[in-house]
Amino acid sequence: MPRRSQEDRSRATRTALEDAGRRLFTERGFAGTSAEDLVSAAGVTRGALHHHYGDKRGLFLVILEQIETESTAEIETAIAAIDPDDVLSAMAVGLGTFLRICRRPDMLRIVMTDAPTVLGWEVWREFEVSHGLGLVTTQLENARAAGLIADVPVKVMAQLLFSAIIEASLIVAHAADAETAQAEAQQSLLLLIAGIMRT
Repeated sequence: MPRRSQEDRSRATRTALEDAGRRLFTERGFAGTSAEDLVSAAGVTRGALHHHYGDKRGLFLVILEQIETESTAEIETAIAAIDPDDVLSAMAVGLGTFLRICRRPDMLRIVMTDAPTVLGWEVWREFEVSHGLGLVTTQLENARAAGLIADVPVKVMAQLLFSAIIEASLIVAHAADAETAQAEAQQSLLLLIAGIMRT
């Protein structure tokens, strides 16, 4: 029982820090949030932050992983609802879901704005291989396997498309009329993809 009680306390401490971190990093950004802000908002000691995460960067990385994992799962669920033989519809649904997710404040601030700076560009790119970039690569590979797109270098094309998708998501996130911006961004991205379709 004592051991379980300690595990429960540790879990509660991590939850408090992660909840506070997600809120503060979203509201103030990584640079605008101090370690003292985090422990004060979570109601824990500075030692608890260091024990579980090392520092605020370690906490940021855990929260970043959580948001990316949740987003990837949401996109995969949306794509899974589409007929697996309808690759183009799956792409459209995946793009639409991603653009919608990118309108959320935590996704915009933590993942799209701060993560490249906190991790460094190369590390962030590697991180994205298992998340957003990985999804784009998979969809392109599926399309190529189905004979729908030209025999392009998928990894290079995926990186180029992913960059365009990130730019589109920023346009949507900062638009006064997000609904219209999302529709236009999605249409534009699908036109880019159409450019590599077999005719």
